Amino acid sequence: MTSPAERYAAARRRAAVDAEFPQLAQFVPELGFAMDPFQREACQALERGSGVLVCAPTGAGKTVVGEFAVHLALAQDRKCFYTTPIKALSNQKYNDLVDRYGPAKVGLLTGDNAINGDAPIVVMTTEVLRNMLYAGSTALRDLGYVVMDEVHYLADRFRGAVWEEVIIHLPQSVSLVSLSATVSNAEEFADWLVTVRGKTEVVVSEERPVPLWQHMLAGRRMFDLFHDAEAAQMHEVHPELLRYTRELTRRAELTGGARGGPRGRGARRQGPNRPEIVERLDREGLLPAIVFIFSRAGCDAAVQQCLHAGLRLTTPEERTEIRHVVESRTANIPGEDLSVLGYWEWLDGLERGLAAHHAGMLPAFKEVVEELFVRGLIKAVFATETLALGINMPARCVVLERLVKFNGEAHVDLTPGEYTQLTGRAGRRGIDVEGHAVVIWSPEVDPRQVAGLASTRTYPLRSSFRPSYNMAVNLVGSVGRAAARDLLESSFAQFQADRSVVGLARQVARNEETLRVYDLEMACDDGDFAEYFDLRVRIGEKEKAIARTSAASRRAAALESLTRLRVGDVIRVPSGRRSGLAVVLDPGVGGFGEPRPLVLTEDRWAGRLGGGEFTAAVEAIARLRVPKHFNHRSPQERRDLAASLRQVPLPPGTSRSGRPRGGGGRGAGDDAELAELRHLMRKHPCHTCPEREEHARWAERRARLARDTDGLRQKVASRTGSLARTFDRVCDLLEDRGYLAGATVTGHGRTLSRIWTEADLLVAECLREGVWDGLAPAELAAAVSVVIFEARREVDEQIMLPRGPVADAVDATVAAWARLEADESGRGLTPTREPDLGFVWPIYRWARGEPLSKVLASGHELEMPAGDFVRWARQVLDLLGQIAEAAGADSPLRTTARAAMDALNRGVLSYTSVV
Repeated sequence: MTSPAERYAAARRRAAVDAEFPQLAQFVPELGFAMDPFQREACQALERGSGVLVCAPTGAGKTVVGEFAVHLALAQDRKCFYTTPIKALSNQKYNDLVDRYGPAKVGLLTGDNAINGDAPIVVMTTEVLRNMLYAGSTALRDLGYVVMDEVHYLADRFRGAVWEEVIIHLPQSVSLVSLSATVSNAEEFADWLVTVRGKTEVVVSEERPVPLWQHMLAGRRMFDLFHDAEAAQMHEVHPELLRYTRELTRRAELTGGARGGPRGRGARRQGPNRPEIVERLDREGLLPAIVFIFSRAGCDAAVQQCLHAGLRLTTPEERTEIRHVVESRTANIPGEDLSVLGYWEWLDGLERGLAAHHAGMLPAFKEVVEELFVRGLIKAVFATETLALGINMPARCVVLERLVKFNGEAHVDLTPGEYTQLTGRAGRRGIDVEGHAVVIWSPEVDPRQVAGLASTRTYPLRSSFRPSYNMAVNLVGSVGRAAARDLLESSFAQFQADRSVVGLARQVARNEETLRVYDLEMACDDGDFAEYFDLRVRIGEKEKAIARTSAASRRAAALESLTRLRVGDVIRVPSGRRSGLAVVLDPGVGGFGEPRPLVLTEDRWAGRLGGGEFTAAVEAIARLRVPKHFNHRSPQERRDLAASLRQVPLPPGTSRSGRPRGGGGRGAGDDAELAELRHLMRKHPCHTCPEREEHARWAERRARLARDTDGLRQKVASRTGSLARTFDRVCDLLEDRGYLAGATVTGHGRTLSRIWTEADLLVAECLREGVWDGLAPAELAAAVSVVIFEARREVDEQIMLPRGPVADAVDATVAAWARLEADESGRGLTPTREPDLGFVWPIYRWARGEPLSKVLASGHELEMPAGDFVRWARQVLDLLGQIAEAAGADSPLRTTARAAMDALNRGVLSYTSVV
């Protein structure tokens, strides 16, 4: 109990603070809750006229600081731009600000929407602001504040440079509000902000507003990861959890499910399936939950598994509300498209409180899931990690099925930063007293690894900035070449590079000392072991090359054999999820690309298989009569035919489940060069040394360290002044190709300055050479798609194109790329990505007005998910808009580009998420 004197003193202090910060005193009552100390500290810094960098965990309330910047701008009769990295987050923020300030004061500018762009508050994607800065837009007048939400995106290797461009180019009169997830080098980032923006205060909070408890679900038991708070600080895993998981691992090893043995069945028996996970969370009072599964197919399968298990998590009243929201949000999508998109199965899941959320879904469907989840109507969402990127969709509990994800190139472990961002969704401020993170145990998961992820607090922010062609012409055009060079030297990337050189040089020196030790350890009295080891390395490389050639020949044989299949042939799928016997329903030949037979498997799955499913020539091992009008979409017909397939007699000695033996291709024993290398190795005096393998181990270590050290030396040599040197090479290339003339931007350069895509110079080259001139609207959309689209995984098949103008235009685009790539490689520049032809047919068919069902089935290798189609089609739309602007007012190409945009902007592409 405080005394009257103490209460009076506290009131005096509050009055003094309110007098010092009158705008904050006016703002706080509008919030409806008490500010946290870090929010108050950051807002006070803003009102003092300083820029501010706020680093705090997901859900901590960083955006309050951004909203205070909006309040300040309105109070000072100035503008505030609120930038976000993704359109969905921009849409969400726009709706929030409209609710607070009304539609007259708030605008929205994204690639999809332009609403009230002259308003004093405008929400936009960061790219839009970058483009305004380069264009010298009049909208920048009276700009007082820029909020950069999720500023840690500047580490993104594809789009991160945009954040640095904006930070560098904003007028000094603009106060910058940078909002970031927790990073360990916040002070370093703030030091750079001070150098380019002036006074900037850094406010860091590692305090979660809702405490987070870490758990592990092992078998059917749920354990706390740490016994208590002290154990958590010491990273000490709960001893009972360690004992129990050791026992489960021992059992899994006995059943062949542990690491090093055939994994899968033994391990699966140890852990609960997805319906059991959801039911367990429901019993523990931990719903709503987000279950992160790093696979789109896995997310969809999880919903289906829960539906088949009969899960229902909603009340009748909730189901009625869900159906009302869904029908109102999808009313403008044609009925035939809804059928193609699996609408009824999706709705069934929603009404039961279950949903998937991933980039392969139609954006409208994803937004419905988000809205229902926020309303508390969806109880369990199975999501990929994209859900963790900015969208405000918190849960009571977050579940991680695995600690490994595919990053586009390989399966990699989650980083501590990724783990923190994913689990940061757990715990809804103002709703939950605490949040919960649950990791599902498997024999590959060590509880101590989870403890390390949960306890690590080092997530450094690394710049991904590099000068692009578009950036170069815009910089030269706005400030001149010399000043532009100096400007690049002030980037965060160069700031970090200069600081890192000292440490790299020290590491090179340490490595060189270690290499001398390795030289002594691998020395052999019988001869030159380095020479002998080089022979072994060459033999290994040659064997790998022969193996690759052999695999390619087997694949060619497999593709050729697919063309001979007939309806009713029974074949064996050798591997993958569909392995086993299958009957051919449609050979899938005669179209474009490789054959993709439609088959039915013994487990009643029907779908098309690509050549990648077969590792050797495919032979029909039996025949089965397929009804003439067989409908593979009918569950009853699939069930009947699958039953017949299971009964079909096979040739003697043929197994129903065994894999066929591979064959074909040249063997390693047939290669003369390899035989000669092996002969030289056996003749070498070191080959008979009794300590040969010990020497070889040291030689292998030396080779690895030497490669690493060479890489470090190159980094040291390249980092000092690296961006300016790269900029010089970019400018030299542009000058040679006629986009710059010394410090002057040419007409072609002005065209390039309006192209913002990753393949900016390739697009400008195609425009300059007239590659896309004379095309019809649908043909233009198809041709330009090759510079935008990038398949999610590498596809070996030969993509076929629409004959005539499209094929000619694509060939000319690829030829222009080849010339550009050779020029870039010769100058030591990062080559422009090779055009990808995989989206030509889908976008061509859509632009011609064909139905969504045909369009989604025309993506190469596999049917294209609706979400992928919409995302790539919108990028094609965006590029067509840039081409229309860059082509010039009197250009026929401008008219064609706009006609192509009109043709594309229908159905699922015309949907807008702003409500």
